[in-house]
Amino acid sequence: MTETSREAVIRCDGIWKIFGEKSRQAMDAVLKQGLSKEEIRDRFDCVVGVRDASFSVGRGEIFCIMGLSGSGKSTLIRHINRLIEPTAGSVFIEGQNVNAMSAKELRALRAQKIGMVFQNMALMPHRTVRDNVVFSLEVRGIDEAERVRVAKRAIDAVDLTGWDQKYPDELSGGMQQRVGLARAIAADPTILLMDEPFSALDPLIRRQLQTTFMELSAELHKTTVFITHDLDEAIRIGDRIAIMKDGVLVQIGTPEEIVTEPADDYVADFVAGISKLDLVTAARVMQPFAQYRQMNGDGDPAHWPVARPEDKLNALVDLAIGTDHPILVKADGANVGVVTKKALLRGIQGREDAAMEVA
Repeated sequence: MTETSREAVIRCDGIWKIFGEKSRQAMDAVLKQGLSKEEIRDRFDCVVGVRDASFSVGRGEIFCIMGLSGSGKSTLIRHINRLIEPTAGSVFIEGQNVNAMSAKELRALRAQKIGMVFQNMALMPHRTVRDNVVFSLEVRGIDEAERVRVAKRAIDAVDLTGWDQKYPDELSGGMQQRVGLARAIAADPTILLMDEPFSALDPLIRRQLQTTFMELSAELHKTTVFITHDLDEAIRIGDRIAIMKDGVLVQIGTPEEIVTEPADDYVADFVAGISKLDLVTAARVMQPFAQYRQMNGDGDPAHWPVARPEDKLNALVDLAIGTDHPILVKADGANVGVVTKKALLRGIQGREDAAMEVA
């Protein structure tokens, strides 16, 4: 499983959540006997929500947890701010053990470091957009002038300028989601926890909000855990993706890794219909330049189209059109690889042997 190279803001170590009156007995039996989910249910009448989940999220990273309904993804995210107590395992925020925090410390963590955005925004109907956005600041005793300033900045950031004095029932569903996002960023948290925030929206509005969120995330450099059941959404916005099934994190990787190197048949089925054009890079389908030259003669790359290792397949397709030459891949001025048309085609098809094609 791919780990982030960034400084870890969130770290979850061996998180288990077993629901039921005999959850502790079930947990002990799991540790001693390695019981399956079915055995835990049959012997202890307990349900496994999360099974031994470990991952870290780097500063400024968007980490998507994707799975079908009942996979455990929403249960897992609620462990990060301890809305749910784990049966076993630990959560660390910037090195602090969340499980060991007192009630006062936990309230401070939630108020100051973590913002949450849910599918149901639960906006207060009697408060205006502005007053909804800065509610947490009001609770913290921030003066009105500062609240007005923060509200304007947050409302402008989500493209709701001029709607600050409207009430929730005057807004569309997409606009209400924007208010929820503005409310989350108004408190300037270190971490955003987002549980399927856009899933109930129409496709066009959903894509617009995804774009807004990605732009805000890049600008504000927020560390985000984003829950979704939509792989297209996860691939579009995630720096890394965790695929979850039956409480287990089956695979963690970049979108490119998830699509091109599925860990098992379950992940492979998920990604079968995903286009590789905007995901797979030249680095994945190229053959080392020296190896290509050795097997195909010297040739003259001076007139070959040139790409970078990070260029995606769609850019390579554009380069390949109208030329009989392969594509030269350069990095820092050096010739590092070659992509033939056959290798490009195999890469689009998802063939693992794409880079081996030298003809």
